Amino acid sequence: MSQNGRPCEVGFYKPSAGDQLCGKCPLHSHSETRAAISCPCDSSYYRSASDPPATPCTRPPSAPVNVISSVNGTSVSLEWGRPLDTGGRSDMVYSLVCLKCAGDWGQCEDCSTGVGLTEPWVTVLNLAAHVNYTFQIHVRNGVSHLSPEPQPYAAVNITTNQAAPSQVIAIRQENTSQNSVTLLWHEPDQPNGVILEYDIKYYEKDREQQSYSTLKSKGTSAKVSGLKPGTRYVFQVRARTSAGCGRFSQSVEIQTGKAVPLKYNTMTIIWISMALVTGLVTFLAIVICRKRHCGYSKAFQDSEEEKMHYQNGHISFPEARFYIDPHTYEDPCQAVHEFAREIEASRIKIEKIIGSGEFGEVCYGRMRLPGKRDIPVALKTLKAGYSEKQRRDFLGEASIMAQFDHPNVIRLEGVVTRSKPVMIITEYMENGSLDSFLRRHDGQFTIIQLVGILRGIAAGMSYLADLGYVHRDLAARNILVNSNLVCKVSDFGLSRVLEDDPNAAYTTTGGKIPIRWTAPEAIAYRKFSSASDVWSYGVVMWEVMSYGERPYWNLTNRDVIKSVEEGYRLPAPMACPGALHTLMLDCWQKDRNERPKFCQIVTVLDKLIRNPENLKSLETLCRLNSPLMNRSIPDFRSCRSVDEWLDTIKMGRYKGNFAAGGYMTLGHVMGMNQHDIHRLGVTLMGHQKKIMTSVQVMRAQVLNKSVPSVHV
Repeated sequence: MSQNGRPCEVGFYKPSAGDQLCGKCPLHSHSETRAAISCPCDSSYYRSASDPPATPCTRPPSAPVNVISSVNGTSVSLEWGRPLDTGGRSDMVYSLVCLKCAGDWGQCEDCSTGVGLTEPWVTVLNLAAHVNYTFQIHVRNGVSHLSPEPQPYAAVNITTNQAAPSQVIAIRQENTSQNSVTLLWHEPDQPNGVILEYDIKYYEKDREQQSYSTLKSKGTSAKVSGLKPGTRYVFQVRARTSAGCGRFSQSVEIQTGKAVPLKYNTMTIIWISMALVTGLVTFLAIVICRKRHCGYSKAFQDSEEEKMHYQNGHISFPEARFYIDPHTYEDPCQAVHEFAREIEASRIKIEKIIGSGEFGEVCYGRMRLPGKRDIPVALKTLKAGYSEKQRRDFLGEASIMAQFDHPNVIRLEGVVTRSKPVMIITEYMENGSLDSFLRRHDGQFTIIQLVGILRGIAAGMSYLADLGYVHRDLAARNILVNSNLVCKVSDFGLSRVLEDDPNAAYTTTGGKIPIRWTAPEAIAYRKFSSASDVWSYGVVMWEVMSYGERPYWNLTNRDVIKSVEEGYRLPAPMACPGALHTLMLDCWQKDRNERPKFCQIVTVLDKLIRNPENLKSLETLCRLNSPLMNRSIPDFRSCRSVDEWLDTIKMGRYKGNFAAGGYMTLGHVMGMNQHDIHRLGVTLMGHQKKIMTSVQVMRAQVLNKSVPSVHV
């Protein structure tokens, strides 16, 4: 370095002409002459207009990494990791580019809103149903606009699912009389599928709580009859698709016409009444006579509109759809052909074996139907040498699946029964069973993504419960996951149907039942109901939040039964929000009548998804007073090294990161915070949370010497 007015050496500069000392050029900059008064940036490095000349030069960041998507109906949650190279700056901003694509991601149109994001996650709502989307996550910093290179981005493709229709708008009256009103309305802006029917809800003004009626209509108009003259009524309309009902429209008030006073005297009225009674008696006599000769007379029914009435706390649904038990058929082939379509074996191409089931092998293949492209399918085959009972059970499962049509229940494509091997053909779920999927991606999802998974399962079970159907074997191993993280209820081998009575239960006298997932009354009395399915759902919630941990760990089935009877319940998994564990405990109420219905569970989860701040509070990390509760929390005081601790929490992949960061003892680890963990290169939010939670538990265990040593 030169001074006393002499030129500076290359790589140094004088900030101003009067300075005597030369300063070294900041990082990623250089001096071009010995008389330099500033240091220009190196190639591909820049200073923003707000950066002082003495600051290092920086560059645009690299692309985001590890994009994870979760589709829930017509919304999608996206999460990604920060760029591996931030360019030396901390002022990064993300932007989301949305592309709505036709067919197989052919021509795409921009559907972006131009929202800037500072956090590496976003939830996009109100997408179109059954549409392909591409999302690009762009990232820029304070010097990105100076670079001629395009902004780096990461991209992910998703396909939305079916969703309930949007709200019906613009109801108007077409005609009004003393006893009827004719209504017209427009189809919802977003039908999200084929509209099956409309519900018209109506009641006398200010009397909704006492009595209301509902009329069903196939089209966008309906005539509501049987109204009182001179009375003000309130009307609302909603649409229904196979995915469910949309919201009711805004209320419309209409008053019926006033009654016209009679112009006849009392004697005239008496004669008219007598004539009507005589005519009615004659009509009934004719009907009775005809019925005796014909043996059967079908009552007149309006094919377009059906009424549903609510009065004094009782509601009846005419022609309510119920699942039909295929075991009531004498010939299982008759049942399967009544509900499922037969597929020609020549249209099926088996490509590989992906597993084995109770009846035979499970294969991956492709199916081609006339005029359509090949679609991937899963194939359950019936092994050679099967017994008659195995054949009945195998075809019975197909007959069960064929009756279901819901985005969160596995879809049956068809069956092959007229050639061998006999096969059940279902949609292909790329990610396999939920329990294995969670274990493969331990700690990699956000709480919102996990709640989305739970919401999908609950929606599928709510649909089955509405059909009067009991699953009896609800567990994470029987939930399948597709490439968009959509979860679907499957495996109906143990399922049975309920009678129309919503409080009825199926009773069996024997057979194996999954103890760890089964409600106490089902274990003790072999009584299964939708309420016992809710108990099982609570265990599935625990499996999801613990990333596929085995319920009750290494306890024997006998110990599980005894512990549950004594009132013990599974504790909250690590980092599980209190709201979710509270819902689990509600599902595990001993009195089955105290447990929530599946439709109520869906409502609770929807509220949590809309208000994610309610998911931020963690359940108490250490449950120190219950031996059963403590089984979920390893005693980290027994770990002798950082490597052993990381293996215990299944984070052994980061051993090198901790060693490189200088964390050589558990004492050093207990002083870490969230920023320290991120600085080590742990970029996945789920892994950061898991490590931080373990650090907090370790601190609590060291401070509280009375914690018993319980190992898992």
